[in-house]
Amino acid sequence: MLINMSFLPPKSHSRIPQLLFFVFLTVVAVSCIPQKETVYLQDQSDDRNYQNPYSDLTSITERYILRPNDQLYIQVNTSNPKLSDFFNPSRSSGGGNTQQNQSLYTYLIDDSMNIDFPFVGKVNLEGCNLQQAREKMGKVLIPFVSDAHVKLRLASNSFVILGEVGSPGRINMGKEQITIYEAIALAGDVRSFGKRKEIKIVRPDGDGYKTFFVDITDNNIVGSDEYYVYPNDLIYVRPMKAKSFGIGETFSFGIISSVLALYLTIEAISR
Repeated sequence: MLINMSFLPPKSHSRIPQLLFFVFLTVVAVSCIPQKETVYLQDQSDDRNYQNPYSDLTSITERYILRPNDQLYIQVNTSNPKLSDFFNPSRSSGGGNTQQNQSLYTYLIDDSMNIDFPFVGKVNLEGCNLQQAREKMGKVLIPFVSDAHVKLRLASNSFVILGEVGSPGRINMGKEQITIYEAIALAGDVRSFGKRKEIKIVRPDGDGYKTFFVDITDNNIVGSDEYYVYPNDLIYVRPMKAKSFGIGETFSFGIISSVLALYLTIEAISR
């Protein structure tokens, strides 16, 4: 008995190689990151329509304004050792320069911007930067000692970094301000799929916060106002779109070669 085969659908496997090849090309295109997206400190002045977005540097060390919950390290030195002992508890207790004794020099700024200093009482530091706070402490000590030398610095200088970096979290700065590149280095550098051109910084500003973006691939950022990171800054490195497609740093050419091998196998079978 003869069977009419004309009603059977044509083989669809002939389209599989083309479809697989299209998927392969799509994956490769999405996973490729242009060099301009990853190289730091590029000279972009010759690029078409480029305008320098960064403002000139006005100051560095006195930009940070003290805020509630900051901790200040304050030490008072005078020519009279007995007077110095009044204001420096660790001396009178005979302690050395250990971390535990240094904590005795640390004073917390409360919600009203006051610190409670020994024998002096409440000292209000609202609106003060570190230099102004140092000068104010020297003035309030005049009734007690005429030759006081005040050492004052932040004891809680840290920033928070999140997103596509090696080690996100709260990081101690080690000094009152650092550059954006130092902050990135302390966090273990930006990961492969981090947006280096759009790093978001949220900074305390008066009673609120200000938000701005920096491009660490642009060398014009060096020496600008946006070049420095200050205590309590929040830095967020956003992921590129490639990561939203499930392509991460473990993506390798081994995957590409596997897809290519599968394509060639199906192509050979289909023939």
